Amino acid sequence: MDYSRRNYSTYGSRPTARVRRRRISALLVVLALLVAGGVALAPLVNRAIEHFELPLQYAPIIRQQAAAQHVDPALIAAVIYAETRFRPRTSPTGAEGLMQLEPATALFLAHHTHGYSFRVSDLGTPQVNITYGTYYLRYLLNLYGGSKLLALAAYNGGETNVDNWLTAARAQHRQLTVNAIPIPQTRAYVAEVLSKQQDYRSQYARQLGYG
Repeated sequence: MDYSRRNYSTYGSRPTARVRRRRISALLVVLALLVAGGVALAPLVNRAIEHFELPLQYAPIIRQQAAAQHVDPALIAAVIYAETRFRPRTSPTGAEGLMQLEPATALFLAHHTHGYSFRVSDLGTPQVNITYGTYYLRYLLNLYGGSKLLALAAYNGGETNVDNWLTAARAQHRQLTVNAIPIPQTRAYVAEVLSKQQDYRSQYARQLGYG
């Protein structure tokens, strides 16, 4: 069984128009109350907009697991952003939680880490989900010689696909770049995570432990 196989439909889900309108309305109400109270709005508005566009939650857990697995915390945050926008859910195919781990992948990781008490329902807990998701990132980084591009492609598209793409690329004496990833959704996923990793490093340097 290919424990890394993923369902491409889990990537890139967006909140519905109704949800977006509700959030914007709530933000406007808060701003109106602040105006009525005479609060200086510019810094608050800027921070609110930044957080709305690039959310971050569970920073202590991310820092903890980043240190434990020697993974850049901004990379973990960027993967969570690309997978769920920090809104844990269960996908139609059963992928669970913040980092959208499939049950088969999580059970493989639990066996690999001797987590014999693990249950699939535990993936709904942020601590467990981020722990297993980060361990999976480290596993993939090790598997592909530290290449973030290949690790992220495998996280989204599966190890079997990445191995096939590498074989084809080597046969043609070329490297597998982001733009050369054959599956558009995986290509877009990798590009987004790499971009958001830099955004998280710059916008949340203190929260993610850079300074």
